[in-house]
Amino acid sequence: MSNKEIYTKPAAIKDIQTHYCPGCGHGIVHKLIAEAIDELGVREDTIAVAPVGCSVIAYEYFDFDMSEAAHGRAPAVATGIKRACPDKFVFAYQGDGDLASIGMGEIIHAANRGENYTTIFINNTIYGMTGGQMAPTTLIGQKTATTMDGRNQATTGNPIRMCEIMNVLDAPVLIQRTSVHNPANVIKTKRAIKKAFEYQLAGKGFTFVEVLSTCPTYWKMSPKAAMDHIGSVVKEVYPIDTFRDIGEA
Repeated sequence: MSNKEIYTKPAAIKDIQTHYCPGCGHGIVHKLIAEAIDELGVREDTIAVAPVGCSVIAYEYFDFDMSEAAHGRAPAVATGIKRACPDKFVFAYQGDGDLASIGMGEIIHAANRGENYTTIFINNTIYGMTGGQMAPTTLIGQKTATTMDGRNQATTGNPIRMCEIMNVLDAPVLIQRTSVHNPANVIKTKRAIKKAFEYQLAGKGFTFVEVLSTCPTYWKMSPKAAMDHIGSVVKEVYPIDTFRDIGEA
């Protein structure tokens, strides 16, 4: 059996070599997004928004229209695009340093308004593109370029849990946290992403999927150790769960 018969590349993703570090979860999530878009038949109507951070490289890989946004401003750009072109399928692809830090105000108000677009939120507990600094999601005790002795609760506070924050708002119709640290959770992540996309296409409102991912480079771990770290440590701080799903109601 040939490789082509084993796996067919989604049409929504380009056939180019990845720039992501070995073991990074971004490539996995890209594939899942592309598969969902192909299955829903919306590639020609898709407009994605990627802001500053490792997520910005997404426009190199997806084979559909994309708009770059300033750091943290993807929700504002996605809102504008969706309101101006309500017939288009729109999603924002954001990292934790981007969404939960400089973009916190943007995402909270877009969600609170119930804007009819989808946010895919990649949480790898660190700033990746800019050198491995502490992010709002960094775990207590986690060593980063700016917390060399580990994050200290007394001086830098606690990790921010975005799904839990989103869940106090009335408007969102889907709030779900998933992971890509093993095959079973990759499958669940694909289902969550596709459901979020389906809800948007049905005009049901704001959908939010948080994906626990890896950063082997700045976690200073091997790819396998980083995946295991999600399963043994990260998901204890960020429980994998569906916090809200009212789209079917």
